[in-house]
Amino acid sequence: MPTKQSERKLTQYEILTSANREYRDRPYRWVLFSFPWGSGELEEFEGPDVWQTEELRKIEEQLLAGADLGVVIREAIASGHGIGKSAFVAWLILWAMSTYPDCKGVVTANTENQLKTKTWSELAKWYRLCATKSWFHLTDTALFSVLPEHEKTWRIDKVPWSLKSTEAFAGLHNKGKRIILIFDEASAIPDQIWEVSEGALTDKETQIIWCVFGNPTRNTGRFKECFTGPVAKRWKRKQVDSRESRLTNKDQIQEWITDYGINSDFVKVRVRGMFPAMSARQFISLTDVDAAFGRHLRVEQYDFAPKILTCDPAWEGDDDLVIGLRQGLAFKILRVIPKNDNDIQVANIIANLEDSEGADAVFIDAGYGTGIVSAGRTLGRTWQLVWFAGEPADPGCLNKRAEMWKLMRDWLKEGGAIPADMVLYNDLIGPETIPRLDGKIQIESKDLMKKRGLKSPNHADALAISFAWPVSKKRARGAKAAVCETEYDLFKDL
Repeated sequence: MPTKQSERKLTQYEILTSANREYRDRPYRWVLFSFPWGSGELEEFEGPDVWQTEELRKIEEQLLAGADLGVVIREAIASGHGIGKSAFVAWLILWAMSTYPDCKGVVTANTENQLKTKTWSELAKWYRLCATKSWFHLTDTALFSVLPEHEKTWRIDKVPWSLKSTEAFAGLHNKGKRIILIFDEASAIPDQIWEVSEGALTDKETQIIWCVFGNPTRNTGRFKECFTGPVAKRWKRKQVDSRESRLTNKDQIQEWITDYGINSDFVKVRVRGMFPAMSARQFISLTDVDAAFGRHLRVEQYDFAPKILTCDPAWEGDDDLVIGLRQGLAFKILRVIPKNDNDIQVANIIANLEDSEGADAVFIDAGYGTGIVSAGRTLGRTWQLVWFAGEPADPGCLNKRAEMWKLMRDWLKEGGAIPADMVLYNDLIGPETIPRLDGKIQIESKDLMKKRGLKSPNHADALAISFAWPVSKKRARGAKAAVCETEYDLFKDL
C-alpha cells in the first residue's frame, strides 16, 4: 500500500506534469517559466542572454519539426570565457528532466574537476531555484526522480569519462522516450568517447538530444570536426564571442586584445570562440602541416640528397608498423603493416626496399626494432638503431625524440612535402609538449597520447626517425653500408 507521503508526491507529480506538458518541446518558454527572473538572485536578469535564447529556440524549432522520431538533435557551441555556458547546460538538464517522464541522460566533461566544480556546481544553483525542484533528488553523482519506482529510469548521471570503462556511454538507450547527452569542455574529451556515444544513440522513435560545449582550445579532434570536418553538416553550430555576452567583463577582454592582439590564438580561444591556428601545447602547427599536405614534390627531384629509409615498428596490438623514405624535402610511406612480431619477415621486407630504393641509410626505432636489426645483421645489413630516449645532440631538447621532432618541424617549415595521408596528418599535429622548468623541449610520450585517446603516431615517427643523424650519399652505387655522420655503435645495445 502506498504511504501518505508517496501519495502526496504522486499528486504533485500529476500537477507538475500537467503544468509542464506544454513545455515538452519548448525549452525557451520552460526556462522563462521555471526560474524567478527579476527577483532574488536573478533580480538583475529578465531572462536568458541573447545567444542562450537563440540556442534554446533552435532546439525548440527542431523538436516542433518532429525530431522526436529518431533524428538526433546535435548542438555544438564553441565560445570564449564567461558567457554563461554552464548555466545553459544546467537549464537543458532541468528542462529535459522536467518535461519528459523517464528521461535518461549522461553529463561528462574534459576533467573530473571541471565536472564537479563547474558543471555540477552550476546545476546545483539552478536546481535550487527551479520550480520543479521537488520532483528530483540531486546528489554528487546524479539527478533523479523522487518517486522510488522511477529513480532508475528517470535520471541523469554525472559520469567522468574513462577509456577503460565506456559502458555509461555505450549503454545510453531509452527507446520511445527521451535521451540527453551533454559534453562540457568537449575539446579535450577523447575521440573514443565520442565514437562510443554516437554508436549508442540509435534508438528508434526516440527524442535524442546531444549537446557539446567548450572553449575551442584544440584545433584537432571531434569537437573541432563538429565545425569544420566531414560530420559538420550533422551539427547545428554556433561560435559565441565573449564581447557579445552581457555577462562578461569587457574591460578584461579589452586588456587581452591590447596585450595579445585580436588575431592571436589567445584571443581567438578565450574571447572570440574560434579555434586556434595552434593549440596551446601543440608542437607542430596546423598551418605547417596543411602547407606540406599533398604538396607535389617527388623524391626523384632530390637526387642530390641521400635517401633515408626508416621503420617505426608497431607499439601495441592496434598500431601499425610503418616504413617510410625521405630524400631532401620529399617523404613518402612505402609500407603500412599491422603489428608484426616476425622480425625475420620484417627484416626481409626492409632489405628488399633498401635495395629497390637505393637507400643510403636505414634507421629503425630501437623500442621494438632490436630484433629486426639483429635479423638484418644476418642478412649482411648495417642498419642503425634509433633510441628515442637517447642523448640528443641539441642541448635544448630533453632526448633524441624531442630533437628529431624539432628537426622534423623545421623541415616542414622549410617546405617539406608529405603525402595526402590523413593518418600521417593527424599524427603530426597530435603530440603536445610537456612544460619544463629547465626550458628543454619534451614531447609527450606515446602512453600519455593514448590516455588522451590518440593513437601512437607511428606514421609521423617514421618521418621523424629520418632526422636521427646527418647522412651522406653512398659513393659507390650498390654498396650496402650507410655513411652516417655519427660515432654511435650500432650493436652496443643488442
